[in-house]
Amino acid sequence: MDKITKYMIIKSLLLAAISMLMLPLGMMAQTGERADSVAKEHNLSGVEVKAASSMRSKTRTENVDLIGQGQLIRAACCNLGESFTTNPSVDVSYSDAATGAKQIKLLGLSGTYVQMLTENIPNLRGASLPYSLGYVPGPWMQSIQVSKGASSVKNGYESITGQINIEFLKPQGTDGIRANAYLDNELKQEVNLDGSIHLNDRLSTSTLLHFENRQMDHDGNGDGFMDMPKLRQYNVMHRWAYVSPLWISQLSMRVLRDERNSGQSSKHIKGATSKPYTTSVAANRYEAQWKNGFTLNAEHNTSIALMLHGSIHDADNTFGHAIYDVKQKNSYSQLMFETDVTENHNISVGASWNFEDYKENYDNGLYGFPGISGWRTYCKESVAGLYAQYTYKLGDKLTIMPGIRWDHSNQHGGFFTPRLHVKYTPWDVLTLRASAGKGYRTPHALAENVSLLTCGRTVLIDQKMKQEEAWNYGVSAGLNIPIADKNLELNTEYYYTHFVNQMVINFDGTKGAHTLSFENLDGKSYSHTLQVDATYPFFEGFTATGAFRLNDVKCTYDGVLRQKPLTSRYKGLLTLSFKTPMELWQFDVTGQMNGGGELYNREKYPSYFQLQAQVTREFRHFSIYLGGENLTNYKISNPIIEAHNPWSPAFDATQVWGPVTGAMAYVGIRIKFEKL
Repeated sequence: MDKITKYMIIKSLLLAAISMLMLPLGMMAQTGERADSVAKEHNLSGVEVKAASSMRSKTRTENVDLIGQGQLIRAACCNLGESFTTNPSVDVSYSDAATGAKQIKLLGLSGTYVQMLTENIPNLRGASLPYSLGYVPGPWMQSIQVSKGASSVKNGYESITGQINIEFLKPQGTDGIRANAYLDNELKQEVNLDGSIHLNDRLSTSTLLHFENRQMDHDGNGDGFMDMPKLRQYNVMHRWAYVSPLWISQLSMRVLRDERNSGQSSKHIKGATSKPYTTSVAANRYEAQWKNGFTLNAEHNTSIALMLHGSIHDADNTFGHAIYDVKQKNSYSQLMFETDVTENHNISVGASWNFEDYKENYDNGLYGFPGISGWRTYCKESVAGLYAQYTYKLGDKLTIMPGIRWDHSNQHGGFFTPRLHVKYTPWDVLTLRASAGKGYRTPHALAENVSLLTCGRTVLIDQKMKQEEAWNYGVSAGLNIPIADKNLELNTEYYYTHFVNQMVINFDGTKGAHTLSFENLDGKSYSHTLQVDATYPFFEGFTATGAFRLNDVKCTYDGVLRQKPLTSRYKGLLTLSFKTPMELWQFDVTGQMNGGGELYNREKYPSYFQLQAQVTREFRHFSIYLGGENLTNYKISNPIIEAHNPWSPAFDATQVWGPVTGAMAYVGIRIKFEKL
């Protein structure tokens, strides 16, 4: 039996299993089957803390969505990119049809304008950004906080559309061994294992392991190119935590190896007469992070914190003839002091220093800058900054939080970052928020957009690229309306982002046909987003969330203000979740309607609907889950332009506006043994 036959058998069995098992699983849930389950235990020896699901923070001054483990397990959630499936605010899509890289969008704009944090320290930036969503395994995460709009000045000046903060499993918060194994119909395998030990009342340690592998050569649409890359990843993190009444210290070290190979499929290569077009991405990443908090006066919440982070990201990329290698070194340090002056007044001040060292080598092999076959760049940026933030609280009614930063860059000079947040709760059922602030970032054309090299265009980069600068304004209203002894959570929000300077990615502009140019903004660029979402628990165990968002994102290209390409005009989301009594069975269904938009050449692409579902069965020490994604089997018919002629300047794998692969089924198991 050949590989293709085995693949088709496994795919058919897994897809059929979803529909066949949904009915009997539901029947067993209703008849109250309890064999070898936690339901046999009736003695209550303590209080069980349930994993939190998604919710909007009612105490935070900023507009923050909290994604807990309760929501993370509602899908396969193999990595960070798959953690936003049931979240209405964050969009996740493939950036191209060759490398399998995923990108996020927040407030209608690219993920480059979202500041990524790991445990409140800036991370996953620059060269690591294109594939960063695949660098964070889902089972490693304790929670995710999505902050929309201009964020606090504490974490720096880079947040323009918001922040995404990832909290990993803490050594001091867990004790035992956990495992997660996953397999889908494309023969992608994942294994996660983490264990923690409490050495004494204050000192604990943990190790987290992740391995994923897919080597299937899959070409479902028959265009001669693999629909998804062959990939292999090794990911290891080791952590220490020391917790005492006056000093909390957390140290973590991480090593990652990520390999992605794609291009023309082996079946196509066998009959080809020319050199095959292949892509290869190999990255090594090393990280170390150390956080320290010292309590000086517990009564006034007076504390000092020192946070240190360092990383090395080394990536070798090949796209057809083009070679792009980048090595990024980053070091970050922050010292902060915070105290409650009185019950109503809080002050936070601090200093930070960030250092970036980029070494880039680009050789297009055939195309590129006129008369130049390639180039090397060495860029070092050092940014030192100071910040001050004041918070006024009038009980639970009113919070006003102004903040300001001053930073100095050896590349761009000094600049101020003002921000303001206001939260007002006139009644218990209504919470109003408003925010305004500025954000800056230093763009790195190829490092942050390396997947755009999967085309035959000539790459042009403005040699005097400015620092990106934008204002963001937002308002939101949250209602908790009592209906039939339950609360309807209703939220409405509007955000406006206006760019002063921006790196514009222009395709086939006035600089010539088949060009990809990175240039400074010359004109207007803005984003309007309006979102309404509601959550209501209709009856015990059953909760529904519905959301709808409108996007109006425009940018000036060659003097013309037009819709930003590959940006959907709207998004609709409906999630349904049902847990049976004793929570032995859980059923989750999510439907997404993605609005149409424009391609580079202003042609329109249509809207499309996607559906995913998952069933989970809980046992005493483990759970089994079975699910499917893109169950509507919708996919782009022609994701790669000129796929039959990949060495042509017209070849383009970057215009991906929807799913590249069809329906996918998966099965997995989660195992947990606490306090060994």
